[in-house]
Amino acid sequence: MEETVTISGLDTVWVIIAAMLVFFMQPGFALVEAGFTRSKNTANILMKNFVDFMAGSFLFWMIGFGLMHGSGSGFIGELHLFDFSFYPDTNIPKECTLIFQTVFCATAATIVSGAMAERTKFSMYIVFSIIVSVFIYPIEGHWSWGGGWLSELGFHDFAGSTVVHLCGGAIALAGAIVLGPRIGKYTKHGTSVAIPGHNLAYGALGVFILWFGWFGFNPGSQLAAEGSENAIAISHVMCTTNMAAATGGLAALILTWIVYGKPSLSLVCNGILAGLVGITAGCDVVSIAGSAIIGFICGCAMVCSVTIIDNVLHIDDPVGAVSVHGVCGLLGTLLTGAFALDGGLFYGGGWNFLGIEALGSITVALWAFTLGYLLFWVLKKVHGIRVESRIEEEGLDIYEHGETAYN
Repeated sequence: MEETVTISGLDTVWVIIAAMLVFFMQPGFALVEAGFTRSKNTANILMKNFVDFMAGSFLFWMIGFGLMHGSGSGFIGELHLFDFSFYPDTNIPKECTLIFQTVFCATAATIVSGAMAERTKFSMYIVFSIIVSVFIYPIEGHWSWGGGWLSELGFHDFAGSTVVHLCGGAIALAGAIVLGPRIGKYTKHGTSVAIPGHNLAYGALGVFILWFGWFGFNPGSQLAAEGSENAIAISHVMCTTNMAAATGGLAALILTWIVYGKPSLSLVCNGILAGLVGITAGCDVVSIAGSAIIGFICGCAMVCSVTIIDNVLHIDDPVGAVSVHGVCGLLGTLLTGAFALDGGLFYGGGWNFLGIEALGSITVALWAFTLGYLLFWVLKKVHGIRVESRIEEEGLDIYEHGETAYN
């Protein structure tokens, strides 16, 4: 006899509200990226953020959801073209699962935009966004969240430090390397030249929006709200998420004040995001004190990473996407293996759980970087992914879109 599934109205409403909050992170990303770059490229940046969500919504429904959540094998799900009826109703309807997973897919794609800002052909960016939504993200997402081989090993990534952020950060690194730096970013002697963003108020507002949206990103991943157990879990995740954001920002404030003599607003903004990215994997299994430590470590790591990537490696990442999402996504997943109350290294769990976390995060990073690099390299050879120097110098807005953000 087939088991009857009872859909919870409270659980459904909670997950839908969480999905709305994650969707609201899209304007947060748009404002951060626009504020941290120059005014002549603002319309282009806003358009790319729209494309990520528009294309991601359609393509993840068409192909990505099946590849991520279909039964398939341990490596990949099954192709269910325009069909998600294979996915069972649980405590929430399958449509609720689809929209919640869709907003996560769009987040992974939009992370890459910032690292490739101010010099990428819009047409080629659309091609990239399509490949991420239908192939790169769904396959590695299947490994952890679709019943794939990492989930069978016991890999834990509650809301996506690795699945979403490290994946996006690794692709962003590949894109920034293949594209090369913006004109004037480095002198002939290799010295980095600061290219200030045109509106730090936009950037700061974007970070506040992202901080707010993360309260859907992490607590919403509980996927339930009914009953005291879920209520406690959601409340705990809310506290750990907020604490890591706060200590990540404080770490960046203190470190930049010590190193540069003045606290940097832009780096504090990224420190907050670094803490949020870092806690996303283990927000459900670490203590509030543990989350404070994780956030602080990620905030410090982000500042160091930005300096190394810019001044040592000479990779031009205008908004620090690789450091915030890539480095802190990897670090946060590893720290989950250390600070988890049940099985963590610092709580008597030994090295096994930490080893699984390291295997999962490094594998996803290699997958995303390799495929991202190959994709950008092929596009560069076939069509070119970088705009002409004259367009880059005068701004992408008028040449790529026929209009400007400021008239």
